[in-house]
Amino acid sequence: MHKIADVEIAKNIMDANDRLAHKNLHLLEDHDIFCIDFVGAIGSGKTALIEDLIDNLDAKIGVLAGDIISDFDADRIKSHNAPVVGLNTGTECHLDAHLVSHGLGDLPLDDIDYLFIENVGNLICPVDFQLGSHMRIVVVSVTEGDDTVEKHPYIFKDSDLIIINKIDLADAVGASTDKMVADAKKLNPDVKVITTSLKEGKGLDEVIEAIEDAKAHEAEHHHHHDHDHDHEHEHSHDHHHH
Repeated sequence: MHKIADVEIAKNIMDANDRLAHKNLHLLEDHDIFCIDFVGAIGSGKTALIEDLIDNLDAKIGVLAGDIISDFDADRIKSHNAPVVGLNTGTECHLDAHLVSHGLGDLPLDDIDYLFIENVGNLICPVDFQLGSHMRIVVVSVTEGDDTVEKHPYIFKDSDLIIINKIDLADAVGASTDKMVADAKKLNPDVKVITTSLKEGKGLDEVIEAIEDAKAHEAEHHHHHDHDHDHEHEHSHDHHHH
C-alpha cells in the first residue's frame, strides 16, 4: 500500500512540473524566445560552450545558470550584455520548471532572442524534468570515459543535439571518440551528433548551425499555427519539448 502512495506522489509532482513547463514555454513563445536546456556533467565543457555561443551567435542571449554561477566568466558574458540569472537548486540535483519560472521573472524577456538554461552538472537527475525549453543539448567530454554515453542512455535518448567534446584529449585519456559517437547514434538515431574541441574552436560552427536551424524550424512551425496556438500547443508540441 505504502509503495503505491509513493508512486502516486511522484506522478503528481511530475504532472505539476510538466504543467508549469508548458506555462514557461508559452511565456517564452509570447516573447519569441527560443529556449535551450543544456545538460552535461561538470567538466564536460557546457559552460565553455555557452560562453562560445554568446561570443559567436549574432543574437541577444539570456542565461539561467543552475550550476554555480561563478563558473561563468562574468566579464566575458558582460561584454556582450548577456543577462545571467543564477538559480539556487539547494540540494536538488536538477532544475525544475518552478525554479525556471522564477528565473524568467528576473530576465528582460523583451530584449532576448535566445534563453540558454545551464542545467545542474549531472547526466541522470535532469532526465524527467521538463523546463519549458524547445531543445535539449547534452554535452559529454571524452575525458569522462568512452563508456559514458552507453551508461546514461536516457539523457542521450531524450536530447535533440548531442555534443562530444574535448576530442583533442581522446588519445591522452585512451578514449575512443568513434565509440562514443556510435553509442550516441545507436541510442538516438535521428539526432545530430557533433564532435568538438571547443578549446581549439573545432565543431563550434556546426553547433551554431544546428541551433539556428532548430530555431528557424520552430519559428516557422510556430508562425504557421499562430491562429490556433493554444489548440495545437496541446498536441503537436508535446513530443519534442523539454
